[in-house]
Amino acid sequence: MEVINRYVTIKTYIKGTPKESDFEIKSSTIVLSAEPLSNDVVLKNLYVSIDPYQIHRFKGHTSSDQKTSNSVVTIAPGEVISAYGVAKVVASGNPMYTRDDLVVGTTIWADYGVLKASEYMLRKLHPKDMGFPLSHQIGVFGFSGLTAYAGLFKVGKPKKGEKVFVSAASGSVGHLVGQYAKQFGCYVVGCAGSNEKVALLKEKLGFDDAFNYKDQPNLNSALKKYFPDGIDIYFDNVGAHMLEATLANMNSFGRVVSCGMISEYTDTNKRVEPNMLDIVYKRIMIQGFMTTDYLTIFPDFLSATMNHIRLGSLKTLKDISTGLESIPQAFVGLFHGANVGKKMVKLVDE
Repeated sequence: MEVINRYVTIKTYIKGTPKESDFEIKSSTIVLSAEPLSNDVVLKNLYVSIDPYQIHRFKGHTSSDQKTSNSVVTIAPGEVISAYGVAKVVASGNPMYTRDDLVVGTTIWADYGVLKASEYMLRKLHPKDMGFPLSHQIGVFGFSGLTAYAGLFKVGKPKKGEKVFVSAASGSVGHLVGQYAKQFGCYVVGCAGSNEKVALLKEKLGFDDAFNYKDQPNLNSALKKYFPDGIDIYFDNVGAHMLEATLANMNSFGRVVSCGMISEYTDTNKRVEPNMLDIVYKRIMIQGFMTTDYLTIFPDFLSATMNHIRLGSLKTLKDISTGLESIPQAFVGLFHGANVGKKMVKLVDE
């Protein structure tokens, strides 16, 4: 069976802050069948993840400054855009997958995708996964959750009673970091970009405190107010001046978990130079990480997180748009603080 497959792509490499006009929806025909033993898996996408790191893939490597990492695979204008997602198997040439299986892993911003299972990370969902919404699989049970869990526990290495600061705390990763830290026995403060988000952190998610960074003319003073005894762990999703102010307020042997730098993704002029004397004399550790570094702990992370949700001790925030045509707007909104929690797009009914 041959169908028209719509997919989202970029018109040209993106410079600066992305705009909806940078994207377009194209279409091509696709055959909903797979040759036996071909290893091809034809998927109908149900949910796709929308993540700010994707901006690096859309810039092109036109300068050494834009080539942020060897792990960033550039997407050329007109190419399909790979992303994490949940999908249903339509046809399979791989014996590991059969028609109507539900899978989570690498797919594309499209109605359908044809993947070679040996080349992509696909995980079949089992009955134990079905007691939760499918959308959980690319949020709290997906890379957002693993990033929060691994970043806090494997990189930050908290001790009970330590003081933890989380920036972009109402985002896909930040809102989980704060809750994991609270459950572990830490004092947690988060910052966000609106009073509504601040209220959510304190009233729904159980943060000890939170503040709107846009209302703070001096971030250094604000952090002194919320952490009079200093910060032990900073989970950094923002970079720039927030990082600079936090380092000035960190305790000796503090740890900075460098997860993301969204304030710098579209404006390199916002980059700052931290006070190296703070880092040296306080013996502060700053460590970046990739979530893929910690795939070996995925089973433990998933088991612990599912248990927290069943007990009601972990709340999830999801921001779901509907329809393939909403993907450009959903992506652009990430850079204007439009989302609360994990941003994703629902393509079809479950």
